[in-house]
Amino acid sequence: MSITLVLLLAGAAGLIGIGFGYFLRFIISLGKRGSMELEIKRMTLAAKEGAQKIVEEADKKAEEAYAKIHTEEKEKETQFKKTEERLIKKEELLDKRQVDLDVQTEGLRTKIEEVKGLKEKAETTVEEKRAELERVSGLSTEEAKGELVKTLEKRYEEDLLIRMQKLEVANAEALDRKAKDILTTAIQRLANSTASDAMVTSVPIPSDDVKGKIIGKEGRNIRAFERAAGVDLIVDDTPGAITISSFDPVRRQIARVALENLILDGRIQPVKIEEMVEKAKEEINKIIKQKGEQAVYECGIFNLDPRVVAILGRLYFRTSYGQNVMQHSIEMAHISGMLAEELGADVQVAKAGALLHDIGKAVDHEVQGTHVEIGRRILQKFGADVRIIQAMQSHHEEYPYETLESIIVQAADAISGGRPGARRDSVENYLKRLGDLEGIATSFPGVEKCYALQAGREIRIFVTPDKVTDLEAKELARNVALRVEQELKYPGEIKVHVIREMKAIEYAR
Repeated sequence: MSITLVLLLAGAAGLIGIGFGYFLRFIISLGKRGSMELEIKRMTLAAKEGAQKIVEEADKKAEEAYAKIHTEEKEKETQFKKTEERLIKKEELLDKRQVDLDVQTEGLRTKIEEVKGLKEKAETTVEEKRAELERVSGLSTEEAKGELVKTLEKRYEEDLLIRMQKLEVANAEALDRKAKDILTTAIQRLANSTASDAMVTSVPIPSDDVKGKIIGKEGRNIRAFERAAGVDLIVDDTPGAITISSFDPVRRQIARVALENLILDGRIQPVKIEEMVEKAKEEINKIIKQKGEQAVYECGIFNLDPRVVAILGRLYFRTSYGQNVMQHSIEMAHISGMLAEELGADVQVAKAGALLHDIGKAVDHEVQGTHVEIGRRILQKFGADVRIIQAMQSHHEEYPYETLESIIVQAADAISGGRPGARRDSVENYLKRLGDLEGIATSFPGVEKCYALQAGREIRIFVTPDKVTDLEAKELARNVALRVEQELKYPGEIKVHVIREMKAIEYAR
């Protein structure tokens, strides 16, 4: 066998193998295609069966929902019918009640008319009887009442007086004892002495030659000083002193300090005057701030606006009836705090209200209005507590007492201003007050004499016994006290003492 034949046989065998491979592949592909078609048909049948089940379930659920809705509609319809029947019954009942009410109303109207007729008949009978009594007695109804009251008063005058005295003594003793205990405790706990103060308005000078320097050439220096300080200088024949006149105590103090410094310096001229006045203003402003801070620190009040504290410090240079207003306010704050502790009130509010009660006096020469109203506006402007404003605004009874603290502040003001030696008054005002007090007493009928005693703290009234009875004497004392409270201004209290003496003298012959 040759190589060529072998090669041909090998090639033929390769071709046959290749053809047989393609034939096998074709047969395999036909088998796979048939299996895929079968799988697709199977899946299609399964999907149809699932859809059929879903439709059947949906139909079943729809039937159940329809049955449920139908049942609910029947229940609601039944309930509606029951409600309608109930409303019809209620309407019938209301109609029946309305008929009953109409019948009762008509009956009441009839009875009212009967009562009116009986009342008119009774009034007519009473008037006839009254007219008959007035004709028989010869007195009118009012005159008869007056005579009856007088007869009863005379008959039971002694019993009434004894009863009134017992009640007055019992109540007065209890109230007086309680009040004295509280006030005594508060005052004793304070126990500090304060001296009366008066602002110095005159500046001492080493010699009268200084007056000429202060006046200056053609009055140039004095005009410059008055313009810079805002005060009036009085340079007269008074030896060794120059008087400063001003309604503003702070300006007066600035002028005093500046004038003293000018006298010490010796160089008195317009430029130097302006310089000294400015330095004095700075010095006084520092003192004002310092005194305000000292006052609030001493009283234990730390929640105030710094501007309020600065205005408060101006009271250090303010006096009232010889009493320093700053010392008076601090004293009041301590007394108010102690009274508040005893009475169970707010201690801080009472102390703050007392300390700030006269703050309006610091600027009352610059702002119109009473010092109480000015003080209210200051505290409202700088955001003070409403309770503090209520506590301070009633100390002169310009506003009603809204809180317990307001009454405490008013009582502390009376204690501080009314204690012996606290205030001074001029002789003219003192005599006028005594005259007004005696004039009120003598204006009442039946008063024979009256005397004001104990610097106006007591008034003794002597009445004519023939004109004033014991009961009328009690009434007279009360009426005089009420008139004094309404018409006079005074610290503390005034005792009204009415004296009636009856003497009967006979001679046996």
